[in-house]
Amino acid sequence: LTIIVILIALSGGCALSVQSSINGRLGVAVGVLATAWLTFVLGALISVLLVLFVQPPHAETLLDVPKWQLSGAFFGVTYILAMVFAVPRVGIAAATIAVITGQLAMSLLIDNFGWLDNAPVPFDSHRAIGIVLLIAALVLVHLGNRRLARTP
Repeated sequence: LTIIVILIALSGGCALSVQSSINGRLGVAVGVLATAWLTFVLGALISVLLVLFVQPPHAETLLDVPKWQLSGAFFGVTYILAMVFAVPRVGIAAATIAVITGQLAMSLLIDNFGWLDNAPVPFDSHRAIGIVLLIAALVLVHLGNRRLARTP
């Protein structure tokens, strides 16, 4: 089961890279906000259909859960706007690694302190090495992009 979950997460990551690349190009053509609007309108339509016809019923509804949990939706807007803006300027790899680095850094803080009702997972040397390697990847990809930009 763990392998299946990891494969699903990997495929989600692949989909995000394709989406970021396409949205980056679209953002250059029609603007960052228009691109974000399209993403959310189509996402909302697809989500409504999935909720109505696919999702099984749950014990609670969106009206029943603690209201702070609804704030998660706003963070998706930040991601889409950041990627649509960044991809045409720094490339898909650098933008993606930057987002993943930020995601991992915040995840480590949330885990360590048990924020947002999560069980604490202590920060350790393995996690420290992981974030250092990811920061190194970001630096290397950025340096590679700069080298390519200088090459005629």
